[in-house]
Amino acid sequence: MTELLRTLFVTTPGTSLHLEGDTVRIFHPQRPGRHVLPLVRIEGLVVWKGVEVTNDLLLRCSADNRTVTWFSRNGRFLGRVGGNQLGNPALRLEQVRAHDDPERRLGIARSVVAGKLQNCRQLLLRAARDADPARQTAIRELAAAQADSLTAAGNAGSLTELLGVEGAAARLYFQNMPLLAKGVPPGRTRRPPEDPFNCVLSFGYGMLRVALAGALEQVGLDPYIGYLHGVRSGKPSLALDLMEEFRPLLVDRFALTLFNRREITAAHTAQDPAGGVRLTDDGRAFVLDRWSTARERTWQHSVLARAVPAGLLPNVQARLLARHLRGDQPAYQPWIAT
Repeated sequence: MTELLRTLFVTTPGTSLHLEGDTVRIFHPQRPGRHVLPLVRIEGLVVWKGVEVTNDLLLRCSADNRTVTWFSRNGRFLGRVGGNQLGNPALRLEQVRAHDDPERRLGIARSVVAGKLQNCRQLLLRAARDADPARQTAIRELAAAQADSLTAAGNAGSLTELLGVEGAAARLYFQNMPLLAKGVPPGRTRRPPEDPFNCVLSFGYGMLRVALAGALEQVGLDPYIGYLHGVRSGKPSLALDLMEEFRPLLVDRFALTLFNRREITAAHTAQDPAGGVRLTDDGRAFVLDRWSTARERTWQHSVLARAVPAGLLPNVQARLLARHLRGDQPAYQPWIAT
């Protein structure tokens, strides 16, 4: 098993990152001492606005194909820099051909949605086991509805029909989120999130998108040519596609656990004048710490028949998609928790 490389998250304004030999030196004027990390243990840097990355370090990361990603202070994705894209024109041609073939595109999109719905169902069934009798019944009914949606997705004859099934299932799922954690509001709000729970969800989805985009580029796929989400200017559609199967168990479950344990406090979020909710600096650091720990948890992978750390699952799925596009396997097999 490949070692789970670390992502370095730097959120504190005024911090600067420097190249020092084969290490990255982290400096902040209010934090005395010498802080260095070996580059060989870092797969990517994720920094927030207000953090400086020196030119020498950027050039070294680019030469090593190590990504550097920037976010705004409220967690909005700003940009990403990496090295040269992998030279795999044959694979990218197959990616485009699959997008332009309605049957192949629909097949991949169906697999993506099936993975999401099945993992939603798994999340709900696991939650039902620990719920009181009244909530247990309601959660199991919701899981049954997800199973019905899974059947409908498999029978969808067009991308429009599939998107309708997926959208209706997602609305029902989020509308019943209060069944899964006390104090969590019904419904999904974003751009901006309007409450702390949706704020943490959006933050987790942002982290997941970074991981998927990097994994796709590493195998030579174009993150911007997707199947379920199509091709949209400025949107990493393929990364958004593969995110779907991971959302329920890697992000939703993560956020629900934080709120069920009452680990998110009033000090972790703040409200903007426009009414949106964002993570504070302390909140961002806290969630990132928990996120880094969650990436190390292993999950069973049915295709590989072994446990895989959560942080490596995006890389595994990117390679499985590449195998399907090359014709090495008949269908894309999404990750489904067992």
